[in-house]
Amino acid sequence: MTIVTIADGGFRIDGRPTYPGRSWRGHRIEGRLFNSRMANAIADDENPATRGAWAYADGEWDAERSTREFVAALPAYRAHGLLAVCLNLSGGSPQGYSWHQPWKICGFRPDGTIKPDWLARLDGVIAACDRLGMVVILGLFYGKQSGTLVDEAAVKAAVTNTVDWLLARNAANVLVEIGNEVDLENVWAHDIIAAPRCHELIALAQKRSGGKLLVSTSLIGIDAPPAATVAIADFLLPHGNRVHGPEGPFQPSPHGIRLQLARWRASPAYRGQPIVYNEDDHFEFGKPDNHLVAAVEDGASWGFFDYRMSRERFEDGFQSLPVDWTISSRRKRGFFGLLKEITGAA
Repeated sequence: MTIVTIADGGFRIDGRPTYPGRSWRGHRIEGRLFNSRMANAIADDENPATRGAWAYADGEWDAERSTREFVAALPAYRAHGLLAVCLNLSGGSPQGYSWHQPWKICGFRPDGTIKPDWLARLDGVIAACDRLGMVVILGLFYGKQSGTLVDEAAVKAAVTNTVDWLLARNAANVLVEIGNEVDLENVWAHDIIAAPRCHELIALAQKRSGGKLLVSTSLIGIDAPPAATVAIADFLLPHGNRVHGPEGPFQPSPHGIRLQLARWRASPAYRGQPIVYNEDDHFEFGKPDNHLVAAVEDGASWGFFDYRMSRERFEDGFQSLPVDWTISSRRKRGFFGLLKEITGAA
């Protein structure tokens, strides 16, 4: 069984620090948790008006096929040094970015119960990751789908139902992410998920699990997140999408990765928790300095957010449906190649 824990400010798997003894360019890699956003790996679209948009070249959209092909690709990710994949029970935009989202991609029913077919796919992914010594960062809520839940009671039920299922399954290789970018403006249907109150749901999940699950939430902010979140979260999940460049405080950009990390750590509530980027859409992996390198040099873990951009092929992108889950594009090869170098994967 794969068990993920935190000790001395870093991640451990089965009691041992991740990437034990590893350094890269003089920077300690031990204890990091490099990851990739695969938000739609267990997703399905229940809107017949939009479902057809995700058809494969050789057949109609098939959620079971997508998850099956994702699981088949996991060993290749692991061989390149990837230790975690990020899923969401409410999916993510299958277009990467889109304000109008008419599809119905959500694993929760309106009352907060979880759809059995979503749980079956999730179970398969957790089991496959367990066999490979990998971690699942499991998100619960995504802004544009949060209106699926009828009220605050349903939101709390969704949290407790997820925690109860994970405990019953003894899913020791899962980290919980309450919501994706809870400080994102004008997307949350319920105040309790949004940044000012999300710490209430973190506390609910921690208490419900009896401390057996590690819980956090992701935020897109450049400045330090709400103190209540920093104070209670077991680990911190910044996103780098609105950060432009790796620069630090003495370089031209006022919004670089290094400066973002400095601001987060400067929070009076910061307790030394590990910091994990689990979404960043800045690449430039061939340059000597980039977002991944900056995070590594400043003691954080980093996560790859890859989506199919305008006029790109099926092979491009890990979030845009349908997904080619193999390491099939120049951008994917750039990330996994640099990750393999950093982690020293055999």
